[in-house]
Amino acid sequence: MTVLEDRIAMADADANTERLDEWFKRLERMPVPEGFRVEIVGGYVYMTPQRETHWGIIRRITRALEDRFGMDVKVFSDVRIDFPGYQNGFCPDIAMLKDSAKKDDKGHWRHQDVEFVAEVVSKGTAPNDYGPKKTAYAVAEVPVYVVADPYQGRCFVYTDPKEGDYENRTPVDFGTDIDLTGTVVDLVLKTDAFPRD
Repeated sequence: MTVLEDRIAMADADANTERLDEWFKRLERMPVPEGFRVEIVGGYVYMTPQRETHWGIIRRITRALEDRFGMDVKVFSDVRIDFPGYQNGFCPDIAMLKDSAKKDDKGHWRHQDVEFVAEVVSKGTAPNDYGPKKTAYAVAEVPVYVVADPYQGRCFVYTDPKEGDYENRTPVDFGTDIDLTGTVVDLVLKTDAFPRD
């Protein structure tokens, strides 16, 4: 890239963040029903209810990360992180950040510090998890992305991001352990208790 291209890209990123900040400020003032998650994917606002099945899977994955890394691990659920692409203010079901992660000057966590993301599929937003979110996570070079799909009773594990996509995609049926040893999370994730819809 040239200096001019770098400056244009930085200006676009700043304008993107400012637009997202404005959208999220407006959303915070709206009467969003309790138990709903709100995020912006590709400039579109999505509001999805948190279901018992959804939360059960999130809780089990979070617990596995805490068991592996301790209670001080930087693991978040439904916390805004802006990812590459047009107006991508995601609130991942689970995001684990590097120990050294710090918020930027606007108080946001940086996508460059995300090491692991897991999304639990909801019927209305499943295309996001398998499409634009997967692409954004790959572009951001998130090393491990897991999609847990309670409708199929299967997880999809994406690893080795390269040039805006993941080189490896591994389907794992619920009930089969997910071997993440050798990745940044370095654990075996048990799925036998993952609830299904």
